[in-house]
Amino acid sequence: MKTRHARLAFATIFLSALCANASALAPYLDDTKPIEARVEDALSRMTLAEKIAMVHAQSKFSSPGIPRLGIPENWMSDGPHGIRSEVLWDKWDQAGWTNDACTAFPALTALAATWNPDMAKLYGESIGAEARYRNKNVLLGPGVNIYRTPLNGRNFEYMGEDPFLASRIVVPYIQGVQSNGVAACVKHYALNNQEVDRHKIDVRLGDRALYEIYLPAFRAAVQEGHAWAIMGSYNLYNGEHACHNATLLQKILRDEWHFDGVVVSDWGGTHDTRQAILNGLDMEFGTKTDGLTRNTPNAYDTYHLAQPYLALIKSGEVPASTLDAKVRNILRLAFRTTMNRDRPFGSFATPEHFAAARRIAEEGIVLLKNDERDGTRLLPIDPSKTKKILVVGENAIRMMTIGGGSSSLKAAREISPLDGLKAKVAGASSSRQGEQDAPPTITFVRGYTAGDKTPNQDSLAPTQNPAETRPAAELIAEAAASARDADIVIYIGGLNKNKQQDCEGSDRTTLDLPYDQNALITALARANKNLVIVLISGNAVSMPWVNEVPAIVQAWYLGSEAGNAIASILTGDTNPSGKLPFTFPAKLTDNGAHATNSYKPAGGIEEYKEGIFVGYRYAEKNAIKPLFAFGHGLSYTTFEYGAPTLDKPALANNPGDTLTVTIPIKNTSARRGAEVVQLYIGELAPNPAFPRPVKELKGFVKLDLAPGEQKTATFAITRDQLQYFDDKRHQWTATPGKFELLIGSASDDIRAKTSFDLK
Repeated sequence: MKTRHARLAFATIFLSALCANASALAPYLDDTKPIEARVEDALSRMTLAEKIAMVHAQSKFSSPGIPRLGIPENWMSDGPHGIRSEVLWDKWDQAGWTNDACTAFPALTALAATWNPDMAKLYGESIGAEARYRNKNVLLGPGVNIYRTPLNGRNFEYMGEDPFLASRIVVPYIQGVQSNGVAACVKHYALNNQEVDRHKIDVRLGDRALYEIYLPAFRAAVQEGHAWAIMGSYNLYNGEHACHNATLLQKILRDEWHFDGVVVSDWGGTHDTRQAILNGLDMEFGTKTDGLTRNTPNAYDTYHLAQPYLALIKSGEVPASTLDAKVRNILRLAFRTTMNRDRPFGSFATPEHFAAARRIAEEGIVLLKNDERDGTRLLPIDPSKTKKILVVGENAIRMMTIGGGSSSLKAAREISPLDGLKAKVAGASSSRQGEQDAPPTITFVRGYTAGDKTPNQDSLAPTQNPAETRPAAELIAEAAASARDADIVIYIGGLNKNKQQDCEGSDRTTLDLPYDQNALITALARANKNLVIVLISGNAVSMPWVNEVPAIVQAWYLGSEAGNAIASILTGDTNPSGKLPFTFPAKLTDNGAHATNSYKPAGGIEEYKEGIFVGYRYAEKNAIKPLFAFGHGLSYTTFEYGAPTLDKPALANNPGDTLTVTIPIKNTSARRGAEVVQLYIGELAPNPAFPRPVKELKGFVKLDLAPGEQKTATFAITRDQLQYFDDKRHQWTATPGKFELLIGSASDDIRAKTSFDLK
């Protein structure tokens, strides 16, 4: 593989030199000409065999170029949280490189929890630069599948339950990645909302739910982010696999959204030659290797879009024009990436990227609870007033960058929560001049164990996480005894990336925490009232002990700088500002997919009976109080919301009119902080034929405020934000009537209301 990369690098440099005198070359090499003209010129010079070669893989992560024409190979890399380490040409085993350890960025749930498009842009720019440096021209990410059930093993890779939030975060991520001359391949299109039997689930739902809930983030990625690639999903939709689904790929993606990029199959997601040819798939990967483990001799020649495709063209059973359409899309990808001589060179595992990863992690951490007891709150922790800190929980030392499926990473570094806390406390002590007190001691006990010795993936294994064989009762007793002697107990648990937790290919089997953690937390709460719970996960969990503990922090999978970011939040160096991108239900049946018995942990037809009522929409429709609501997140700062003001009382029902609402927000504390001001809209008298949610997120802005400072949050309302999808007429519709604007700090914490008319 090193030889191939060296050859590709040489070809790229050589091609750039040639392009310096492009006027003397073939038109397709002249980057001063429009891309479409270059595409047609290159296409006209290609043989049938060369075209067939381009539409399927030649290795695990690459497809051929055309050496005769100087068109480079395409090289993909898994994301979306970092650039995957190099594997062998035809196997998933490590290639043994010593320079492919990347920056691990926070999981996309953490990015969504920042509610900050600027962080999404920083994320995309940083990970795109790493992909470019490694000579990848397609990053397989980001993922924007909707959080339909908290059991989905892959939720941690996505951006939450709300289509508007996911849309606003995915667009700048894509723009950041592609500014490096690397294509963002948005996945998994579409309806990949569970991992159990993901190749067999046949999803059925109404067009209204499809267009209002499950497609908006993909549509924004295409029409606003201008994504250069889309990856199909494993599941079926209406009887056809999504990787070659005529409705998804042709009717919606190409005809309605006018997507001009390349459609890539998920690895092993192609199942039918004729459907792959006719229904919009451009590049086939992973077939007949099952995408994961098995290999077949000469498998690439027998792909659906390889020799079988060529045979059908030669026999006249399918027109050659279908192949030309696919190759046009692939050539367009090449001219945007590998043949763009102005794209930057990128950078890899730099101090700037680690700093970006930490900044995103800190903004994404959510303070769920911080109760006042005896006039004080437990967080933030002041090391100068603490002598003994006990840290409990395997997630305090467990590596989280390895495992979980295709997002597993070989990270250049990963700061554990325990090491981050130790460094923070030591640093705080050394910075206190003139004080003779020793820094607080930090001790660690395991409390629970996942029971595995060294979980690994792709021949990568953690450097920590030694085996623990003692029974749960003994571990709990040890932790409780240690807690009685501590000033503060910090529990760091949650989920991990083992099978049937946050892991590709399997779903969770329960909402509960694994490994007897609920019993452990209850024992710790009884032993010491000064207990901070830090949950590391990409999914909601049940909390039967929620009323027994004063402070809870949701910390996600935070990548290389996890420990530093968590320590910064716990000690108050960084004021928490993250908000939940999905609802934490009190119990599983409070979730719409489970309440309607329409989540199936087995293959077959799965009807989304909850329709448009996903997440907070379902909870509010049925007056269900969540454990923690969508948009919830506390701060060490208090914020005061003023009265909203409209610039006019009504909005015209045409695409050009805009109504503006403003609201003053003031920091009423002595600490600097950031508040996410959330705008929801509800129709006061909806059409009974088209029932609508109580309210839906339609705007948000994150304001950074100094102590005592006041700023104005401004939102522009257009007709588009009031529309629903009329599945009878297959069009977006806005019905005249009265609408309510609800502005607040969370979906269940509305601070101000006003109303207006749609004429």
